[in-house]
Amino acid sequence: MKTKKFLFYLLAVLLGGCIPVMSLHPLFTEEALVFEEKLLGTWVDDANGTWEFKHPDESKKVYELVFCDDKGKKGLFVVHLVKLENRLFLDVYPSKFPGEQGSNEPEWEYNMLFFLPVHTFIKIESIEPQLKMRLTDDDEMEKLLKEDPNAVKYELADDKLILTASTKELQAFVLKYADDSRVFSDAIVYSRKKTKDPNEP
Repeated sequence: MKTKKFLFYLLAVLLGGCIPVMSLHPLFTEEALVFEEKLLGTWVDDANGTWEFKHPDESKKVYELVFCDDKGKKGLFVVHLVKLENRLFLDVYPSKFPGEQGSNEPEWEYNMLFFLPVHTFIKIESIEPQLKMRLTDDDEMEKLLKEDPNAVKYELADDKLILTASTKELQAFVLKYADDSRVFSDAIVYSRKKTKDPNEP
C-alpha cells in the first residue's frame, strides 16, 4: 500500500539514503544489551542531519534517539545497543505510533509515518573519534536471499522485505554476515558536535 511505501522511503532519509531491511522481532535480548556512554551526545553530518543520543532512564540500558533532518523535521526513536560476541549493533524502533498520545505532534513528523511496528538494525564499526555505522539495504539483502533463500526467514510485504526470524535466529544471522556487504552495505560517518567552551570569548 502507498502508506507502507512512503514509510520505507522516509526511513531511507533517516538512514542515509538506503531503504533499510525491517524486522518484526528485535535483535536484542536482555543478556545482549550493553550501554556505552561514548555514544551519548549529538552527532552531525551536514548532508544527513543530526542524531542525538540521550539516556532518559539511568536504570535501563536504553537510549532515546532524536533524529533531525537537514530541513528540521524530527523523529523520536528507542535504541538498544546490542553486543554479540565482539560486534556492536543498534536496534532502532519508533518511540511513538499514529494514534498514541503525542504521536501526531508536529515536532515528531517522522513518527507520524510509522504504521508498522518494526525494527531495523545498524552495525557500529566505531564510536570514537567518529561514529561510523553500516546500514542494511533491502536491494542488497535481496541479492543474498536469491543466492541463499534459507539464509534468514522473511516475507515480502508490498514488495518490501520484512524479516520474520526470531531474535535468536536474527542474532546468528547478523553475526554470520556481519562483514558481508549484502547485509551491512552503506557506511555513514558522523562527527561529534562540538560544544562551545563557556570560557572562550
